[in-house]
Amino acid sequence: MVTLFLLGLGRVVLGAAFIVFGVRNFANLDRLTGVMEKKGLLPQPRIWMMVGIGIQIVGGLLVAVNFLAWLGALALIGFLLFAAYLFHAFWEFPAGERTPHINAWIMNSGLSGAFLMVFALYPPFFF
Repeated sequence: MVTLFLLGLGRVVLGAAFIVFGVRNFANLDRLTGVMEKKGLLPQPRIWMMVGIGIQIVGGLLVAVNFLAWLGALALIGFLLFAAYLFHAFWEFPAGERTPHINAWIMNSGLSGAFLMVFALYPPFFF
């Protein structure tokens, strides 16, 4: 009983964090779009930034309320890995600027692991 409660609470906290991340990123849409534009990796960076924010908010909501939690978890894994590559490619930074990007890369990898556990605990019906 306690285990189920803790698993549910963990899922809610994890999902809710991404809702907050998405809202905060929406508030910084212009700045983040500018960063993406400088990278020059994707066309229409503002649209892609809004897609990413949408994945954060909707994916976080799906995980938090346990409705298609597996889908939200997979979407957020993809988002985290792609965001790590786009924004935190630590190997592209001079040695003095690498540490926060290495930390972000590790954090995104760890959060991906948490979402893998959500996927394992709340798998799709066909899995």
